[in-house]
Amino acid sequence: MNVVARRRESLIWLLLPTATAAALAAGLYAFGAQHTPDYSIGLFGRTGLGTLSLKSWIATGILALAAVQVLLALRMYGKAFTRVGPPKAVRTTHRAVGVAIFLATLPVAYHCAFAYGVQTHISARVAVHSLAGCFFYGAFAAKVLIVRSSRMPGWALPVAGGTLVALVAVLWSTSAYWYFTTL
Repeated sequence: MNVVARRRESLIWLLLPTATAAALAAGLYAFGAQHTPDYSIGLFGRTGLGTLSLKSWIATGILALAAVQVLLALRMYGKAFTRVGPPKAVRTTHRAVGVAIFLATLPVAYHCAFAYGVQTHISARVAVHSLAGCFFYGAFAAKVLIVRSSRMPGWALPVAGGTLVALVAVLWSTSAYWYFTTL
Protein backbone atom coordinates (compact mmCIF):
# COMPACT_ATOMS: atom_id res chain seq x y z
CA MET A 1 0.00 0.00 0.00
CA ASN A 2 1.45 3.38 -0.93
CA VAL A 3 1.78 6.36 1.36
CA VAL A 4 -1.27 8.19 0.02
CA ALA A 5 -3.48 5.11 0.46
CA ARG A 6 -2.19 4.61 4.03
CA ARG A 7 -2.92 8.25 4.90
CA ARG A 8 -6.41 7.97 3.43
CA GLU A 9 -7.04 4.77 5.41
CA SER A 10 -5.80 6.32 8.66
CA LEU A 11 -8.06 9.34 8.12
CA ILE A 12 -11.00 7.02 7.50
CA TRP A 13 -10.22 5.20 10.75
CA LEU A 14 -10.21 8.59 12.48
CA LEU A 15 -13.91 8.91 11.67
CA LEU A 16 -14.80 6.31 14.33
CA PRO A 17 -13.46 8.24 17.34
CA THR A 18 -14.70 11.51 15.87
CA ALA A 19 -18.20 10.12 15.41
CA THR A 20 -18.09 8.58 18.89
CA ALA A 21 -17.09 11.92 20.41
CA ALA A 22 -19.84 13.74 18.55
CA ALA A 23 -22.50 11.17 19.42
CA LEU A 24 -21.61 11.07 23.12
CA ALA A 25 -21.43 14.86 23.37
CA ALA A 26 -24.77 15.18 21.55
CA GLY A 27 -26.36 12.57 23.81
CA LEU A 28 -25.17 14.32 26.95
CA TYR A 29 -26.34 17.65 25.57
CA ALA A 30 -29.77 16.21 24.73
CA PHE A 31 -30.11 14.71 28.19
CA GLY A 32 -28.96 17.88 29.93
CA ALA A 33 -31.11 20.17 27.82
CA GLN A 34 -34.26 18.09 28.45
CA HIS A 35 -33.54 17.31 32.10
CA THR A 36 -35.38 19.37 34.70
CA PRO A 37 -32.74 20.77 37.08
CA ASP A 38 -33.00 19.72 40.71
CA TYR A 39 -30.97 22.23 42.68
CA SER A 40 -31.46 20.26 45.89
CA ILE A 41 -29.17 17.41 44.77
CA GLY A 42 -26.12 17.19 46.97
CA LEU A 43 -22.60 15.86 46.54
CA PHE A 44 -20.97 13.72 49.23
CA GLY A 45 -23.44 15.08 51.78
CA ARG A 46 -22.94 18.72 50.83
CA THR A 47 -25.53 21.04 49.35
CA GLY A 48 -25.66 24.65 48.19
CA LEU A 49 -22.39 26.59 48.47
CA GLY A 50 -20.75 23.60 50.14
CA THR A 51 -21.27 21.64 46.93
CA LEU A 52 -19.76 24.44 44.85
CA SER A 53 -16.73 24.55 47.15
CA LEU A 54 -16.21 20.79 47.02
CA LYS A 55 -16.61 20.68 43.23
CA SER A 56 -14.18 23.58 42.85
CA TRP A 57 -11.51 21.83 44.88
CA ILE A 58 -12.04 18.55 43.02
CA ALA A 59 -11.82 20.44 39.72
CA THR A 60 -8.59 22.09 40.86
CA GLY A 61 -7.14 18.66 41.60
CA ILE A 62 -8.25 17.48 38.16
CA LEU A 63 -6.55 20.50 36.57
CA ALA A 64 -3.32 19.74 38.45
CA LEU A 65 -3.45 16.10 37.36
CA ALA A 66 -4.07 17.22 33.76
CA ALA A 67 -0.84 19.24 33.94
CA VAL A 68 0.93 16.11 35.22
CA GLN A 69 -0.55 14.22 32.24
CA VAL A 70 1.01 16.72 29.83
CA LEU A 71 4.43 16.32 31.47
CA LEU A 72 4.16 12.53 31.43
CA ALA A 73 3.13 12.56 27.77
CA LEU A 74 6.09 14.78 26.91
CA ARG A 75 8.37 12.29 28.66
CA MET A 76 6.74 9.25 27.02
CA TYR A 77 7.33 10.64 23.56
CA GLY A 78 10.85 11.88 24.27
CA LYS A 79 9.99 15.57 24.01
CA ALA A 80 11.16 16.48 27.54
CA PHE A 81 12.67 15.01 30.71
CA THR A 82 14.41 12.24 28.79
CA ARG A 83 16.48 11.26 31.84
CA VAL A 84 13.49 10.83 34.15
CA GLY A 85 12.27 7.31 34.82
CA PRO A 86 12.03 4.31 32.54
CA PRO A 87 9.46 4.67 29.73
CA LYS A 88 7.31 1.74 30.95
CA ALA A 89 6.92 3.29 34.42
CA VAL A 90 6.05 6.64 32.84
CA ARG A 91 3.40 4.99 30.60
CA THR A 92 1.93 3.15 33.58
CA THR A 93 1.86 6.34 35.63
CA HIS A 94 0.27 8.25 32.72
CA ARG A 95 -2.46 5.65 32.46
CA ALA A 96 -3.06 5.59 36.25
CA VAL A 97 -3.27 9.38 36.41
CA GLY A 98 -5.70 9.34 33.46
CA VAL A 99 -7.92 6.85 35.26
CA ALA A 100 -7.76 8.99 38.43
CA ILE A 101 -8.78 12.07 36.45
CA PHE A 102 -11.68 10.23 34.82
CA LEU A 103 -12.91 8.85 38.15
CA ALA A 104 -12.60 12.27 39.83
CA THR A 105 -14.75 13.84 37.12
CA LEU A 106 -17.65 11.44 37.59
CA PRO A 107 -19.16 12.78 40.84
CA VAL A 108 -18.71 16.36 39.63
CA ALA A 109 -20.33 15.58 36.28
CA TYR A 110 -23.14 13.66 37.98
CA HIS A 111 -23.92 16.64 40.18
CA CYS A 112 -23.73 19.09 37.28
CA ALA A 113 -25.93 16.95 35.05
CA PHE A 114 -28.65 16.24 37.58
CA ALA A 115 -28.61 19.45 39.61
CA TYR A 116 -28.28 21.86 36.69
CA GLY A 117 -28.49 20.07 33.35
CA VAL A 118 -27.26 21.91 30.28
CA GLN A 119 -27.99 25.59 30.64
CA THR A 120 -27.16 27.83 27.71
CA HIS A 121 -29.47 30.72 28.49
CA ILE A 122 -28.10 32.01 31.84
CA SER A 123 -24.75 33.48 30.82
CA ALA A 124 -21.91 32.90 28.39
CA ARG A 125 -19.80 31.38 31.20
CA VAL A 126 -22.49 28.83 32.08
CA ALA A 127 -23.15 28.03 28.42
CA VAL A 128 -19.45 27.44 27.70
CA HIS A 129 -19.16 25.31 30.84
CA SER A 130 -22.21 23.23 29.92
CA LEU A 131 -21.07 22.61 26.36
CA ALA A 132 -17.46 21.85 27.37
CA GLY A 133 -18.76 19.40 29.97
CA CYS A 134 -20.77 17.56 27.32
CA PHE A 135 -17.84 17.45 24.94
CA PHE A 136 -15.32 16.30 27.61
CA TYR A 137 -16.70 12.77 27.81
CA GLY A 138 -16.96 12.49 24.04
CA ALA A 139 -13.34 13.63 23.72
CA PHE A 140 -12.31 11.16 26.41
CA ALA A 141 -13.98 8.28 24.57
CA ALA A 142 -12.32 9.38 21.34
CA LYS A 143 -8.90 9.46 23.00
CA VAL A 144 -9.36 5.93 24.35
CA LEU A 145 -10.28 4.70 20.86
CA ILE A 146 -7.32 6.51 19.33
CA VAL A 147 -4.81 5.21 21.87
CA ARG A 148 -6.04 1.63 21.32
CA SER A 149 -5.68 1.76 17.54
CA SER A 150 -2.54 1.53 15.46
CA ARG A 151 -4.37 2.77 12.36
CA MET A 152 -4.68 6.41 13.36
CA PRO A 153 -2.52 9.19 11.95
CA GLY A 154 0.42 10.06 14.20
CA TRP A 155 -0.96 13.48 15.07
CA ALA A 156 -4.32 12.16 16.32
CA LEU A 157 -3.21 11.12 19.80
CA PRO A 158 -1.50 14.41 20.74
CA VAL A 159 -4.50 16.32 19.38
CA ALA A 160 -6.92 14.17 21.41
CA GLY A 161 -4.83 14.51 24.56
CA GLY A 162 -4.39 18.25 24.03
CA THR A 163 -8.13 18.62 23.49
CA LEU A 164 -8.81 16.90 26.81
CA VAL A 165 -6.35 19.12 28.67
CA ALA A 166 -7.84 22.21 27.01
CA LEU A 167 -11.34 21.10 27.99
CA VAL A 168 -10.24 20.56 31.60
CA ALA A 169 -8.79 24.08 31.60
CA VAL A 170 -12.00 25.54 30.14
CA LEU A 171 -14.16 23.63 32.61
CA TRP A 172 -11.98 24.74 35.53
CA SER A 173 -11.87 28.38 34.43
CA THR A 174 -15.64 28.53 33.96
CA SER A 175 -16.37 26.91 37.31
CA ALA A 176 -13.68 26.65 39.99
CA TYR A 177 -11.85 29.83 38.98
CA TRP A 178 -15.19 31.64 38.92
CA TYR A 179 -16.05 30.24 42.36
CA PHE A 180 -12.67 31.15 43.90
CA THR A 181 -12.70 34.70 42.51
CA THR A 182 -16.40 35.55 42.74
CA LEU A 183 -17.95 33.92 45.80
